Amino acid sequence: MTPTTPSDPTALPLEQKAALLSGQDFWSTPPVEAAGLPSVVLTDGPHGVRRQVGDLDQIGLIESVPATCFPPAVAVGSSWDPEVAERIGAAIGVEARAIGVPVVLGPGVNIKRSPLCGRNFEYYSEDPLLAGVLGAAHVRGQQGAGVGASVKHFAANNQETQRMQVSADVDERTLREIYLPAFERVVTEAQPATVMCAYNKVNGVYASQHHWLLTEVLREEWGFTGAVVSDWGAVDDRVAALEAGLDLQMPGDHGAGNALVVDAVRSGRLDEAVVDRSVRRVAALAGYVSKPTDGFDADAHHALARELATGCAVLLKNEAGALPLAAGQRVAVVGEFARTPRFQGGGSSHVNATRVDDALSALRAAHPDLTFAPGYALDGAGDATALREEAVGLARDAEVSVVFAGLAEADETEGVDCTHLDLPAAQVQLIRAVAAVSARTVVVLSSGSVVSLEGWHDDVDAVLAGFLLGQAGGSALADLLTGAADPSGRLAETIPLRLADTPSFLDFPGEQGHVRYGEGVMVGYRQFVTVDRPVRYPFGHGLSYTTFETSDLQVRAVGADAATVTLTVTNTGARAGRHVVQVYVATTAGPVRRPARELRAFTKVSLAAGESTTVAFELDRRAFAYWDVREHAWVVAPGEHTVQIGRSATDVVDERTIDLAGDVVVRELTLQSSVAEWFEHPVAGPQLLEGFLATMPEGAAEMHAGMLQMIGSMPMRRFAADFGGAIPAEELERLMAAARAAR
Repeated sequence: MTPTTPSDPTALPLEQKAALLSGQDFWSTPPVEAAGLPSVVLTDGPHGVRRQVGDLDQIGLIESVPATCFPPAVAVGSSWDPEVAERIGAAIGVEARAIGVPVVLGPGVNIKRSPLCGRNFEYYSEDPLLAGVLGAAHVRGQQGAGVGASVKHFAANNQETQRMQVSADVDERTLREIYLPAFERVVTEAQPATVMCAYNKVNGVYASQHHWLLTEVLREEWGFTGAVVSDWGAVDDRVAALEAGLDLQMPGDHGAGNALVVDAVRSGRLDEAVVDRSVRRVAALAGYVSKPTDGFDADAHHALARELATGCAVLLKNEAGALPLAAGQRVAVVGEFARTPRFQGGGSSHVNATRVDDALSALRAAHPDLTFAPGYALDGAGDATALREEAVGLARDAEVSVVFAGLAEADETEGVDCTHLDLPAAQVQLIRAVAAVSARTVVVLSSGSVVSLEGWHDDVDAVLAGFLLGQAGGSALADLLTGAADPSGRLAETIPLRLADTPSFLDFPGEQGHVRYGEGVMVGYRQFVTVDRPVRYPFGHGLSYTTFETSDLQVRAVGADAATVTLTVTNTGARAGRHVVQVYVATTAGPVRRPARELRAFTKVSLAAGESTTVAFELDRRAFAYWDVREHAWVVAPGEHTVQIGRSATDVVDERTIDLAGDVVVRELTLQSSVAEWFEHPVAGPQLLEGFLATMPEGAAEMHAGMLQMIGSMPMRRFAADFGGAIPAEELERLMAAARAAR
């Protein structure tokens, strides 16, 4: 829907305009009757509506109106399916309107820089394309239902440690290629009602008052027209934030920030036009306010949550057909998580679920004679040895034992980063003990991020990573284990062999108020594949109960900087299933170090047994480009680019190489440019060399190459000063002008 406002709010007195730019309480903006503006309620998402119950003057993380807890982003990321994200967004929109919420805060599209980030369960992926496509789909669904979205947290918010003040120190190329593209895609393709700024600083400046981020990039480059809202309590300097482009401060601060804005305008330090600009943006949110509907169908939404969750779990391992469970098998279910499910993370996104399914009850419907033992206590209480021995006794008599393991909600929550990737020791001991006696062992994992599989992985026959699947996750897991649904998830983040192998290991979470993004663009799989470092399971990996093959790959260059890709996918197995086609691009062309391959397109296809389909992709210039820090632009390097089809980031099944003309970049020359840049310049270089050699003694040409090796990095200003007789100053000025003209 298109937001509209009844009258011009900029005609209000200054004090009322300032008041409109901050919350009247923790969760809503003040109504302004004179302008016909109702109060706008903004509440937490992203995977369900968390409408606080009671006093809105204080934060309430537990008491909230019942709502459907859909699969969180960690699961949606593993679906690789924008339809899943869009249907969740649409359902959240329906529930929000029923509950009386015009703006739901989500989705979160921050990159999973480290598997230790405590809030990874709210984010999609370590890859910006995957995160951006899913985030844009969520926004389309939610806003299509008439409820504003808030893509967050802008930007470089990739940890919880010192999140309120840490400076993310990251170079521009890394920002542009890794940490900004998901936001860019959501803004340009889905036009969210709001963008939420992050708590942290970016290169020493708080995101809430970062003019380059909030105005130059977000608005001037990407064309964002909505309101920028602060994360709750993220504003450090209210006036500086307003000038930088932050419109709405949340929560309210009892008028203190409003008074600062008024004083700044009255004293002439702040142009009232800046206030008016933000007033228009915040007032536009009133267009999302509507009368609450008659409610929503909780049963239908629960069924939807179950359906979508089955497409999110990832079958990591399945030896000798351990899964699906066969009818009539003697099954032992082990692990407290089977009857006390872990289905969401902790903190501001915690949803008061309308109901919760557990896997144990759902599995009993298909296997009424199964046996169960808790195996461990979630709080670590009780006799661990006795609990383990009881489980081992059941496993010894079973044909297959299904062990439910994972992390507790307290281990993965907003505000705290993890310190390791390990499962609790009691669970590892249980898995190994069960696997030692059971004919077959299946492990089902529930966690908000990847966990280590080391120490037990090779002892078991199958591993199903459920991550966090929402309130219907228990039934969804049972559907997958019994074969009622086919696993179709793929890893949206790498599972490493060791925490020390992860690219950010030495720099996460930083020290003394700074976190250095030292791995640059080599985030996640980009570094693992580039340095050929082994992993337990790569980005993009996932198995099915059927098999797929790709064939007839054709790649055709389109113009100087784009390509089309077509291929055929065939279900070669005996049952229907879904397959994710992953398209990567690899190149060594250009002046910067590129990852060995980068995800540039994907789609998920459904195929009956024996069915084939043709899939087509259009790869635009961004699929082949890098961010050039000297040109401050995206550049496609001339040369060979290889389009690869992968089952994962490490398993390439087919590829074709094309030659792209790319961009002919004529660099600007200044006296700070190096001697090598001058002599190698396509316009100035030949003229410079000719004039230089004409003034030098015989044999200078042979010395030229060696000279460049020694002094090539010297700025021309110094070279001209030290060897000034060789190149007149006016000649340098002429050549600089010629270089500028050639651009």
